[in-house]
Amino acid sequence: MPPLRYDIFEVLPNGSLAQRGSVTGLEAAWQQLYELAKHTANECFAIYPPTREVVAQVNVPPAEERASKRVFQIAYTEELGIARAEVLTRRGYHVTTVIGNDRAKVVLGSAQHYSVFIIGHGAPQQTRVGMAIWLKSKYPDVKILALNPVFQRLREADYNVVLNGPEKWVPIVAKATEIPL
Repeated sequence: MPPLRYDIFEVLPNGSLAQRGSVTGLEAAWQQLYELAKHTANECFAIYPPTREVVAQVNVPPAEERASKRVFQIAYTEELGIARAEVLTRRGYHVTTVIGNDRAKVVLGSAQHYSVFIIGHGAPQQTRVGMAIWLKSKYPDVKILALNPVFQRLREADYNVVLNGPEKWVPIVAKATEIPL
């Protein structure tokens, strides 16, 4: 059986993911991660694409950071994803941002903890509905906030807001990430 291929990712400070390459074999994945860790303090990980399983990680944040309020954002343009991630990061959230549904499914393929999912507004309605349905099936206890164009609503989401700036949606993120007593 030939060695398996793994994709290598780095979590950037703004929460977005940067693919740093692909390697063949688990040992090569670990070597690539250790080499990457020499040049960055950011979290880095390797996934096995067919199952989307995280198979190796380096620079993993301390437990207290992992327990913080974590937001996973599916954006459909890089500029908007980065801008929203910066707004949330300044408010103390740990944000992971991906561009598009396919990348989101790859990253979320293995069970991870998130407090809320944000689905951006810049994709066709059917694309956004498909993402919301997939998220609900994989993470039924995590709330979904849909950022919507005018006159649109994502009924599969827990929260809907017309995208008019952070003052409209940041309070909903705060509410969705509250820890019940």
